[in-house]
Amino acid sequence: MFKTRLLSGILLVIIALVTIISGGDILFATLLLISLIGMTELYKILEVNNKLLGCVSYAAAIAYYGLIRFGLTEWVTLLTIAFLIALLIVYVFAYPKYRSEHIMLVFFGLFYVAFMLSYVYQIRMLEQGAFLVWLVFICSWGCDTCAYCVGMLIGKHKMAPVLSPKKSVEGGVGGFVGAALLGALYAVAINYFASATDVNVLAYAIIGAVGGMISQVGDLAASAIKRNHDIKDYGKLIPGHGGILDRFDSVIITAPIIFYMATVLM
Repeated sequence: MFKTRLLSGILLVIIALVTIISGGDILFATLLLISLIGMTELYKILEVNNKLLGCVSYAAAIAYYGLIRFGLTEWVTLLTIAFLIALLIVYVFAYPKYRSEHIMLVFFGLFYVAFMLSYVYQIRMLEQGAFLVWLVFICSWGCDTCAYCVGMLIGKHKMAPVLSPKKSVEGGVGGFVGAALLGALYAVAINYFASATDVNVLAYAIIGAVGGMISQVGDLAASAIKRNHDIKDYGKLIPGHGGILDRFDSVIITAPIIFYMATVLM
């Protein structure tokens, strides 16, 4: 299992490097595909992934990404309203095939997966996006690693004893402190190796700290959904890691926060 998980992790890093460094349409297409897969994993919980409700949501996700790609963000609110109306039309005229919780989950799924993940692309398109975008993964995966190590060494007080008994308060603190430190070190490395670029070390540290705290909420929220529906993993797409949502649970919630913090602090 460890070997499988390691190899899968290496492959994920390679894909991340290729797509994020390339940026543009390659990153855009990759995130759209990841979003659709993630939505499918979520919709399988209530078995609506292959139903009309799921199809409406996938179409809305593609339309949303189209608006983002061509800079038509002012139309996102209208798309959201149209999406909700379309779901209600299906709900009403297919009644009683679907229940109210189906509508709510499908509506939630578009926001939770597609909208949130799209911010990775939007960060990459910022002025310093080629550097800033890596903060999403430093905050998410770096915080997770630091939290695990600190928790294993000195963790005593449970953070969420019912939801995730293995996570500790000490690990959580270590996670966001570690993310802040990684953010600062990353900024120092940028300034050293990319001499033509001058990034704010303090801003990167602050983004790292806040992103680290938020990423832990994303991790726990994804775990809560799985526990509510008695599933271990969202999928089996990534051997040793589970599904897209199992690996990107913290990235999903961290990306929008980093985008808006970057636009304010930079």
